[in-house]
Amino acid sequence: MILLGSALAAVGLQFFLLPNHLLDGGVTGVSILGAYVFNVPFAVLLVLFNIPFVYLGYRKFGKLFALYSSIGILTLAALTFNHVEVGFTHEPILAAIFGGIFVGIGAGLVIRYGGTIDGTDTVAILIDRVTIFSVGEAIMVINGIIIALAGFVFGWENALYSLVAYFVAHKAIDVTVEGLNESRSVWVVSHHVREIGAIINAVVDEPVTYVKEANPKDPEPHGVMLAVITRFEEAKIKAAIYAIDKKAFVVISNAHEVIGKETF
Repeated sequence: MILLGSALAAVGLQFFLLPNHLLDGGVTGVSILGAYVFNVPFAVLLVLFNIPFVYLGYRKFGKLFALYSSIGILTLAALTFNHVEVGFTHEPILAAIFGGIFVGIGAGLVIRYGGTIDGTDTVAILIDRVTIFSVGEAIMVINGIIIALAGFVFGWENALYSLVAYFVAHKAIDVTVEGLNESRSVWVVSHHVREIGAIINAVVDEPVTYVKEANPKDPEPHGVMLAVITRFEEAKIKAAIYAIDKKAFVVISNAHEVIGKETF
């Protein structure tokens, strides 16, 4: 998956962004700018500039992170060593959109499976761990600074198209890292959790988990239950819950990944 992610990112660079003078972000973007200004091979700068970030990742996340990142970066460098002169399209907006999709999915795959293909992703992952910002949001901020620098080199129109590419890549990274699952987790606090659970089973034919039973003699007599549903079943489930208990406390949130279907 690391190799696949690097290859997808290379496709986005080689066939969409680079032929149209649009930038990838972070260390990759700086490497593109450096290669253009100083006439140095892009792949060489990509590897050199990423070395301190890989070391930082080794110190913060361990040997496997550094190994997977090294594999991803070297693969991306190898696949972009010789530039493709003619891409799939010369329409800047199409290049920005599809280049952003390929680069975003590629970078997201590498991140999801334990590495990175851009050193600034390491900083973004650290930001994700200590702040409320997601990996994609942190990368978007860092890349915004790179785009501003690109405006002075490739022109402001290309910089604006690059901004479109980064917005698309930012969304693609988040979707790839967090998953495409459309499930919802439903937590219900009620004095009638068994009745509500039975209704949910009847409506969506899925098991529910009773975290705490309702007990009138308990100091906290309400019960707690968990159910996993799809977004298409959300309206039906809410109607079924409130048909039984209008005072039920319900929390519904996105479940980015659901593994197994076991009732405890």
